[in-house]
Amino acid sequence: MPDSHPNPSELLETVLEPLLEDFQYWFTRAQTLLQSERITLLSLEEQEKLLERVKKSQQEVSTAQLLFKTLGKQAGIDTNVLVPWHQLVAECWQVSRRWRAYKKDKG
Repeated sequence: MPDSHPNPSELLETVLEPLLEDFQYWFTRAQTLLQSERITLLSLEEQEKLLERVKKSQQEVSTAQLLFKTLGKQAGIDTNVLVPWHQLVAECWQVSRRWRAYKKDKG
């Protein structure tokens, strides 16, 4: 019976590559929202700081994707790097959810 466990390289390609793509997707959506609308639930300073954090994280993810591809999909990313990205995505989801609810109530 063949070994059903993927080798580390396959695991990285199967899990890490789509994860990085997901981060880029959600950061792009957050950036679009934060640049296109004035989120009155946040102070202007809070909105600007959140946008800057999103842009910085997008650059970090882009760098990680480039390194991953350049190294033949053989390099992983420490969870200490992934966790803040995940937390930022969750924060952006919350802002977006609250903003949609606010606009719906006002609409």
